[in-house]
Amino acid sequence: GAATLVGSHKREFTMTRELFGTDGVRGTANTYPMTAEMALKIGAAVGRYFRKDSSVAHRVVIGKDTRLSGYMFESALTAGLTSTGMNVLLLGPIPTPAVGLLTASMRADLGVMISASHNPAVDNGIKFFGPDGFKLSDEAELEIEALVQAGVEPAQSRNIGRAKRIDDGLFRYIERIKSTFPNGMRLDGIKVVIDCAHGAAYKAAPEVLWELGAEVITVGTSPNGFNINQNCGSTQPRVAAEAVVSNGADLGICLDGDADRVLLIDETGAVADGDQIMALFASRWAREGRLKGNSLVATVMSNLGLEQFLGGEGIGLERTNVGDRYVVERMRSGGFNLGGEQSGHIVMTDYATTGDGLMAALQFLAALVQSGLRASELANVFEPVPQLLKNVRFEKGQTPLDDESVQTEILRVESALAGRGRLLIRKSGTEPLVRVMAECEDEGLLHQSVDAIVSAVEAVL
Repeated sequence: GAATLVGSHKREFTMTRELFGTDGVRGTANTYPMTAEMALKIGAAVGRYFRKDSSVAHRVVIGKDTRLSGYMFESALTAGLTSTGMNVLLLGPIPTPAVGLLTASMRADLGVMISASHNPAVDNGIKFFGPDGFKLSDEAELEIEALVQAGVEPAQSRNIGRAKRIDDGLFRYIERIKSTFPNGMRLDGIKVVIDCAHGAAYKAAPEVLWELGAEVITVGTSPNGFNINQNCGSTQPRVAAEAVVSNGADLGICLDGDADRVLLIDETGAVADGDQIMALFASRWAREGRLKGNSLVATVMSNLGLEQFLGGEGIGLERTNVGDRYVVERMRSGGFNLGGEQSGHIVMTDYATTGDGLMAALQFLAALVQSGLRASELANVFEPVPQLLKNVRFEKGQTPLDDESVQTEILRVESALAGRGRLLIRKSGTEPLVRVMAECEDEGLLHQSVDAIVSAVEAVL
């Protein structure tokens, strides 16, 4: 999809992307593009793309979350990949960040994660990681998309790849995660509620916390193929918040379906989003002299309050397009080591190649132990500026943001907010929505601003 940021036209996509959205290919299972047939073609295309030199053994690791359709896509991708001569290692249900980690550590040419993240169980998606463990660039995705459309020659019959299930992927990930926790520190005497959203971290997350000494209360750890993200996880933290309060826990950790994002719940049941977590880490790391570039990388969605807080601490804020991969791209190009999204992707490139909810939670727990403070004292770093987001759904082929009347209204509202707040209008990368977001201390002006643009868009539609 085309991504346009009003007011900061840093990066305009002119290339057409039919298959790939902001985070791989995604959609409802068994409807285009998320069909077994399409997964077969994508597997073959991505296999051909990475198997440049046929004389060497090529391997790919595939992980998935707990959706029923994961079996189907795993089989179809495996068929496509092996048809082009790739050897496939099947990791089973495992967090997205584990796939990034294992792609690099197991010297694979490619990592594939089958997941629709925080979406409902009927959806699924396919994300790709390059040999360095980082998500593929837009350019690589476009080349793969071209190969899907053109079709690829299968390998000669003696060069077809093999596939096998491996069990030690999860164990490797658990050990790696624990190694990011300060050496010699323990979680003895700390009571933690962990909500795994019936998703990919249902085995790994409780195990890691327990092995580090915590008393663990689990929520969302019995997946059945249909209940991923259902009334649980980072998008619906209510059940976990109730568990924290009723059990007198010190902290609640809510992961999403593929465990690459996290929301934290303090001992009172209040929720801290990605902005608060990033604010805490950035200020602590800056004081310890380990915040590279003395800046945090976040997206245009992050709260103005975060920006003001960082400014007061003398810390820079680099803003990017929405999508954790754009955050990571900026971190890599600028040499920064902390970034993320308000939705709870926290990226710490010293430890991992992508957002890792469990790893971020461990960093918070380390701060809890070191400071001796309660979670509520650590997680309320700044006062958020009131933020309002409204979505307008449009039909395929409609381009309401290109209409002159909408553009005129946007300019009018922008000048009304000048110096008092900010306005962000963008097309969603995952569904046919125009997202209208504003921030302003003056709540009246805030609602007027958003409603004016929503009305202008609806009038065009």
